[in-house]
Amino acid sequence: MAALAEPSVTLSDGLALALERVAALHPGCDLADPGTPSATVAVLRQRHAVLDYLVLADSPVVLEGTKGGHTVITDLRVDDVLPELRAEVESYETHTPGHREAVQRLVLAQRQVRNTPDGYWVAGTNPEAAQHCLTGSAMLRDVRSAAVMSDGVSRLVTEYGMATWDEMFATLRTDGPRGLIETVRKTEATDPTGRRWPRYKSGDDATVAYCRW
Repeated sequence: MAALAEPSVTLSDGLALALERVAALHPGCDLADPGTPSATVAVLRQRHAVLDYLVLADSPVVLEGTKGGHTVITDLRVDDVLPELRAEVESYETHTPGHREAVQRLVLAQRQVRNTPDGYWVAGTNPEAAQHCLTGSAMLRDVRSAAVMSDGVSRLVTEYGMATWDEMFATLRTDGPRGLIETVRKTEATDPTGRRWPRYKSGDDATVAYCRW
């Protein structure tokens, strides 16, 4: 947030600076280890009459237009990596030994291609990742509201198919982020072992920031 406080700094450059600063706080760590923590990034910044957005990996930014419709900005390149191992994970029900073992194999394999030209990009210790983000801008006058969320929430639409973006934003307007997350959790509770919706775990991290103008 500090790196992006200056409107003239692009979101990509601000993220790169933030990654450098965080890495510098850990001189005693082996930051080249493939298991070093990493994260998805989704940013929405108002710059006067313009909204700038940045997405790195699968945490989307969704813009609700003043004339209806939604613009979804998300980075799904990770889905194209190691499809055979992903399919193996989804062949098992969650909470089973086979599922846990398949997830471990996938995670170890993903670490080897994370933040490489042959793999996918996330926020880690390499500031170069910031140059691989999806970025853009929208005029504020064209946006009624926006949601910045983790894929643990967006999957209600994208993976479970149990809501439309219109319905998701209606929930945000009436019940706020807490109400939307509760809806996601109630949906997942109907399929605790992943038979209907094969997935890595019963429920993923769920976060939403909802903005209205």
